Amino acid sequence: MNAADGMAVVRPGPLTTVQDLGRRGVAHLGVPRAGALDEPAFRAANRLVGNPPGAAALETTLGGVALRALRPLVIAVTGAPSPVRVDGRAAAWGAPVAVPAGAVLEVGAATHGVRAYLAVAGGIAVPPVLGSRSADLLSGLGPAPLASGDTLPVGPPPPYRPAPDLVPQAAPPTVLVLRLRPGPRADWFAPQALARLARDPYRVATAGNRIALRTEGPPVDRAGTGELASEGMVLGAVQIPPDGRPVVFLADHPTTGGYPVIGVVPYADLAAAAQARPGTPIRFTVFRKR
Repeated sequence: MNAADGMAVVRPGPLTTVQDLGRRGVAHLGVPRAGALDEPAFRAANRLVGNPPGAAALETTLGGVALRALRPLVIAVTGAPSPVRVDGRAAAWGAPVAVPAGAVLEVGAATHGVRAYLAVAGGIAVPPVLGSRSADLLSGLGPAPLASGDTLPVGPPPPYRPAPDLVPQAAPPTVLVLRLRPGPRADWFAPQALARLARDPYRVATAGNRIALRTEGPPVDRAGTGELASEGMVLGAVQIPPDGRPVVFLADHPTTGGYPVIGVVPYADLAAAAQARPGTPIRFTVFRKR
């Protein structure tokens, strides 16, 4: 079986990328982690088709994708609820679906949430870069976002294993609750800044992307007017740029930055951030690890 006989891109959608679990252990080289933004949904899609958890899959953004199967395939779509069709006929979302050779698989626009995950048995077999097949929009590493006419190689189907008919998935948030562990630069802000951040109303801004979730709301007041030298940044860091509106770093975030970090959102909360549409209310809750 030729891995090149996988899928041809008919409609790439607004932004569809190949993602896996990301590049681990290379931040010291200035390379972001990348990887699926909604990891639970990504893992669920792979589980449904019998793949290992880290097999590469597609991440769509709002508008879906259309692909032609170049050989018989088994796929699953998870994440943002979206209509799924095979040659124009409705197919299941959140369950394994057989796609015959030559058929067009369509994932429509998300009805809720932002990002859907399309896994195919065998995984997307693009060449790995620094140990990952993920597209990184900040550094440009990995495969480019999908374009019409592209061909995606698919690996051989995995050894048979009983696959669940359904895998539980979280619904996209109607209110995005982000826990915030203060620091490392909480002392750069006014004494009541953290309390106000937890009290004031914020919403998801339209300018967000895979690099960061941007917010709209009252500016966070700094304690002074100085600037920091660039320092290391971690996934979930909440930077406060000069306009005072919090920015929550996601998978393609830079590895260094010079704006002060008021706190860090734990990894477990970031999957919901990946599915929060512009305008979704945000509630920050401050906690301190004991």
